[in-house]
Amino acid sequence: MVNIVIMRHGEAEPLTKHDSQRQLTSRGKRETLQMAQWLQNCYSAFSDVWASPYLRAIQTAEIMLSKQGAASQFQTQVELVPDGNPQKVLDLIDIRLNEQPDAKILLVSHMPLVSFLVESLTQQGQTPVFSTASLCGIDYQPATGGRLLEKVAPQDLALLSH
Repeated sequence: MVNIVIMRHGEAEPLTKHDSQRQLTSRGKRETLQMAQWLQNCYSAFSDVWASPYLRAIQTAEIMLSKQGAASQFQTQVELVPDGNPQKVLDLIDIRLNEQPDAKILLVSHMPLVSFLVESLTQQGQTPVFSTASLCGIDYQPATGGRLLEKVAPQDLALLSH
């Protein structure tokens, strides 16, 4: 069962002086909404949605939340910035799952952290490259680790709809 989903934010504006203030492009919003609808159709609602404090990640999380149940709790996590420490994020996940074992967490972050998180939650050497708005579904338990169950990108959904 997937209880952790790691997602890269949607496509953002080109790099500016303040990387943390880059907004989603119209394509980024459209692809994120497509992923939100897919996630809603394939999984039950997430109890927690955590996002980097960067604007593009918050915008992505807000779109994802629009397709989740009213009980989903949103919060920003400073540890989810692009150069965040995967072990600190893993510690937060473990704390949350020890408090509520049936919690389901959607994390919205950036490259390269999203790749390192997959490796930290699953197995060494498993660091997938994420296109924008793509996600990985993981079955994870604090005591035993996890397994990567699927990786889905907006491009994959476009292929399925034709």
